[in-house]
Amino acid sequence: MSDPLAEVIAMLKLRSVLTKTVTGAGRWRVSRSDEGLSFYCAVLEGSCRLEIEKHEPLTLHAGDFILLPAAYHFALTSLIPPAAQTINTPPIEVADRHFRVGDPLAAPEMLALVGHCVSDSSDSGLLVSLLPEFVCVRDEKRLALLMGLLKDEAQAQRAGKAFILARVTELLFIEAIRSGNALITPGLIRGLEDPRIAQAIRLIHQDPARRWTVKALANGCALSRSTLFERFTEMIGITPMSYLLAWRMALAKQMLCHTGITIAAVAERIGYGSASAFSVAFTRYVGTSPGKYAQHCAARPGDNDTNPENYYR
Repeated sequence: MSDPLAEVIAMLKLRSVLTKTVTGAGRWRVSRSDEGLSFYCAVLEGSCRLEIEKHEPLTLHAGDFILLPAAYHFALTSLIPPAAQTINTPPIEVADRHFRVGDPLAAPEMLALVGHCVSDSSDSGLLVSLLPEFVCVRDEKRLALLMGLLKDEAQAQRAGKAFILARVTELLFIEAIRSGNALITPGLIRGLEDPRIAQAIRLIHQDPARRWTVKALANGCALSRSTLFERFTEMIGITPMSYLLAWRMALAKQMLCHTGITIAAVAERIGYGSASAFSVAFTRYVGTSPGKYAQHCAARPGDNDTNPENYYR
């Protein structure tokens, strides 16, 4: 059976690029405005506060885990933050991959493991949009085990390190998303919690080449056409046909980035009757032709290699 969540996470091609410990004391605030990198934080000791743009601040305690699949404007602060929101406390590196914020002379009041990962997918924007805006998990032992493994692997020098970090990061994402508050905002997880909508999503993933219509999907999950359309749009955030198109194009991008697959073969695999029909649809959706897109992938394989190693500097 198709597992849409696992497929979306796998297609993101996540790569852990930063895992560091941070201690804090006194009043402090670390504010960031990033370009959609995935951010996670596990509070190991004490407490801190997370401020996310357009949301109420969250108090995080030992055992809590926060995941932002695409972080833009947010801040970590002490429980009682500095009076002015414009204050930004520069972290000080006191050891390799260990930072201190706030009063450097006071006893630490908080210890957290923070990290960033990037997506090597050419369609990361679409895929992340299917995930919740943020996830907060409280005292989940399975996540604690994964975070411990991630920390140990990030700080060691072993053969296969990059592969292990990528797989653990994927597991971390899946475990956090299915354990946390992912039902708050529209997205893939909210849809998968509804058995009928989950069936419609699985049908699309199992056979993207089929000539799906809203009626055919509705029949496949025992709903009326209008009910499927309304419930799917409310829970996922886009219409069934928009989701189908987006998933087909995500698959097409992935296939075009692998040499040896013809445009005609890609068209057939995702449900287009001819290469020309696929080319028109792809160009309209992506903004460039399939041929040029494939050439771009071949010429610049490292386009998405972002390295935010100075995130806490």
